[in-house]
Amino acid sequence: MDHFREEVVVKKGRAAEEIAFYLSFAILVVFGFLGLLNLSAFLQSFSMGQPYWFGLIIGLVEAGIAVLLFLFRPRLRTEYEYTFTNGALDFAQVYNNNKRKSLGSLNVKTVDAFGKVASSSFQRYVSMQGVKQSRWFLNRGADLYYFFFQKDGNKRIIVMEPSAEMVDDIKHYLPFGAWQD
Repeated sequence: MDHFREEVVVKKGRAAEEIAFYLSFAILVVFGFLGLLNLSAFLQSFSMGQPYWFGLIIGLVEAGIAVLLFLFRPRLRTEYEYTFTNGALDFAQVYNNNKRKSLGSLNVKTVDAFGKVASSSFQRYVSMQGVKQSRWFLNRGADLYYFFFQKDGNKRIIVMEPSAEMVDDIKHYLPFGAWQD
């Protein structure tokens, strides 16, 4: 029997993010319109023989702001996805519910430690010299768990917020002594 569980972590209390998402769209439209207006005025003044260089600069800045908002606006709606299949855990970051970025995979059988972030063992591992941390969670008040492992001589910690059911599934595949209370 396979152990399979897929979870999507969504930020709780997303009202501020939703307001920022829609407000950024309005700002994108306004700056895009103003940028086109200023670039049009520059082209018109250029054809009259007296170029209006300030209009070009302002138009490019406004158009640049609109393009940056267009590119980074989906990141305001970020979710994390954890997929657990028979001891293999895959991590992904999902932007605006349509763009998925794979963050990596982890074989649970190879971890050195797994436990709650609130435990004293987490402080021991996180204070080690040269540990790279990956924080793949959204809700600070949730029950956060960590994986500590070494790969190619590098020490890593992954912090995530799995459900209690996923934690139980993970415990079945941990090596002896890896579970930290």
